[in-house]
Formats: sequence, structure tokens, C-alpha cells
Amino acid sequence: MTELAKKRPEFKNIHAIKDLTTYRLPPAGWVSILHRASGLVMFLLLPFIIWLFDTSVSSEYSYAAFTGAFSQGLGFVPGWFIKLVALALIWAYLHHFIAGVRHLWMDVAHAVSKEFGRSSAIVTLVLSIGLTLVLGAKLFGLY
Repeated sequence: MTELAKKRPEFKNIHAIKDLTTYRLPPAGWVSILHRASGLVMFLLLPFIIWLFDTSVSSEYSYAAFTGAFSQGLGFVPGWFIKLVALALIWAYLHHFIAGVRHLWMDVAHAVSKEFGRSSAIVTLVLSIGLTLVLGAKLFGLY
């Protein structure tokens, strides 16, 4: 009878001001937040994406301006900053794509468990950051 009277754990909402700095978000929570953030980044950079595509395929002259923007810059904006924005776009696409595949896999395979959520979130983070570093090294001319 004492087992039935055992106190159950209590769960409470966190206080945004005092508890948020000490709260440890699990990897699946980070992936979820970053999935939303990457979608927002891609949406906000849509004019930049359209400019990149239009400038790169319009003509030989516009392609020269496109490549020059990444090396010399564009107006008052230096080339390294344009590369940094392109790198943010690369990360946003990779993370959003990989996290989306993760969600689709969980839906199709009915793989909803705490262990799978944690391991697939870590794989998502490692793949998106790793691929971004590789493509960023190429973008900044390291190889």
C-alpha cells in the first residue's frame, strides 16, 4: 500500500526570466528551435537568393558582377560579408533539409521514442554543422 501512496513527480512551467538561464534544453529541442530559425532565415534571405540566381545566369557580364561581389564586394558591402550571408543561407538550407528529413522519417517509421529523438537530433546537428563547415571552407577559399 505504501507504493501506491508514493509521491508522484511534480512538473511546473518555467519562469522565463529566472529559470531560462539555467534550463537545459535537450538536443531535440535545439533542433526544433533551429528548424524554425532556419526557415525564417531562408524566408528573410529570399531576395538575396533571387539576386544570386538572377545575377549568376542572366549573362556573362552579370556573372562577372556576381563573382566580383564575392571577392571585391558590392558597393559599401565587403565581399567577406556577402560570403558570410551566403554561409548563413547554406547552414539554413542544410539544417532545414536534414531536420525535415528527420521529421519525415519519424512520421513514416513511427520512430517516436526518447532515445531515437535524442540520437537523431544529434546526428542532425552534427551533419548540418559539419557540412556547413566543409562548404564554408570552400566558399572562403580554404581548399
